[in-house]
Amino acid sequence: MGLLDRFRRARAGGAPAVRARLEGAMAQRRLRGWNPPLENINALVAAGGPRLLARSRELVVANGYAANACEAFAANLVGDGIKPSSLIGDGALRDRVQKLWLAWTDEADADGLTDFYGLQAMVAREMFVAGECFVRLRPRRPEDGLSVPLQLQLLQSEMLPFEKTETAADDNRIRCGIEFDAIGRRVAYHFRRRHPGDSTDRRVAVPETVRVPAADVLHIYRPIDAGQIRGLPHVAPAMVRLFLLDQYDDAELDRKKTAAMFAGFITKAAPEEPMMGEGAADAEGAALASLEPGTMQVLLPGEDVKFSSPADVGGGYEAFQYRTLLAVSAALGLPYHLVTGDTGRANYSSLRAELVEFRRRIQQLQHGVIAHQLCRPVWARWLETAVLAGALEGRPDALRPVQWIPPRWDWVDPLKDIQAQVLAMEAGIVSRRKVVEATGYDVEEIDRENAADAARAAGLGLHYRTSPGGTQGARATPARLPDPGSDAPGADAQPEQE
Repeated sequence: MGLLDRFRRARAGGAPAVRARLEGAMAQRRLRGWNPPLENINALVAAGGPRLLARSRELVVANGYAANACEAFAANLVGDGIKPSSLIGDGALRDRVQKLWLAWTDEADADGLTDFYGLQAMVAREMFVAGECFVRLRPRRPEDGLSVPLQLQLLQSEMLPFEKTETAADDNRIRCGIEFDAIGRRVAYHFRRRHPGDSTDRRVAVPETVRVPAADVLHIYRPIDAGQIRGLPHVAPAMVRLFLLDQYDDAELDRKKTAAMFAGFITKAAPEEPMMGEGAADAEGAALASLEPGTMQVLLPGEDVKFSSPADVGGGYEAFQYRTLLAVSAALGLPYHLVTGDTGRANYSSLRAELVEFRRRIQQLQHGVIAHQLCRPVWARWLETAVLAGALEGRPDALRPVQWIPPRWDWVDPLKDIQAQVLAMEAGIVSRRKVVEATGYDVEEIDRENAADAARAAGLGLHYRTSPGGTQGARATPARLPDPGSDAPGADAQPEQE
């Protein structure tokens, strides 16, 4: 029976069966050396987490591209803050909640260095560098004088030891510093009392770790695999290329430095005779001769002068740099111009195309990580604490409805985008609330400000030009000044309903 007949019988269900193989699973000559271990991501993080974290921190501090990428990542992820817009139906109560929140954001940092939105930016940087950040909710005493007795303390990834994997006294499992109960719920975190790399902290920590209930800790990280318990640095896929590229750049700088040195070497038949004004020989027997511009030196018979000709960088340096940085940008998930600051090859279409894709990824992190893991738990604990402290009235669950508004996106050509948004509102495709929220503001706050501005302008008899055309819903019409000699009360014009 030939090979073709056996293949036909196998397809028809006959024997012997011929199993088709996936190319990626083959063990032929080309793939014989590719045998990665089948390990869970938690095992990889536990084994290589400390070294990966140390290298990542050094890279972001010492490498310009990594530092710039870190700042671009944080600026696009949180900007000037992901801010709440309360959805409470009672307008007066909603205003009290928003004003109390605004007052508390200035007091949120336990270290007193920034506000709540500055803490968001620090969390975003830690996600880029370490892949995770811990936020401890710290209740305060009423006599501390806070508007709401609650503050937030940020803890770096190093504060939770990767190597602490054991069984607790109550048979709970401790994995990489996180304690789980019998059904896999997080019940506590075992933090170090001091940072292992801080040589300025001379406290003697006994015991070395302290157990903090999980209800008082927020673990902010992006899980990329099911069951992942610790975060991975966002910069991890690009670390090796960035490190080697930095070394290559240093070597090329040294090469250029050597090439810029104009060195000459004199060879002569009689070494004992001086030439070209050379000085006396030093302790090693070498004599130096100076060169002066515009001079002609006559050499004796048998004497010659040779100059060094170091190799240049070559014409492929820029192309190599460009391709390598493109690979780095792809590994980081950031546009090339945000990593390098180079927009020489970009145009409007290319910039917009890469920004649209990049912002889709950022929106995933905004809603799935920052808002879900940080903002919502902080809002819930803050409301509960405010009610218990008497700063607010009502049930915390009734005050909890809220939506988190990310910072606005700035486009390359904002005029076209605003015109498109106006057309979408007029066609009923999108509501005005959604358009305003896309700018990073609360629509109710904008409406109150517009009403106050219109009333003030009408009271002063001011008139401002508005764009032609209207949108669905209410539109304020500016007051018109009366014509000279007319008794028409133009200053008393009221907003019209279309």
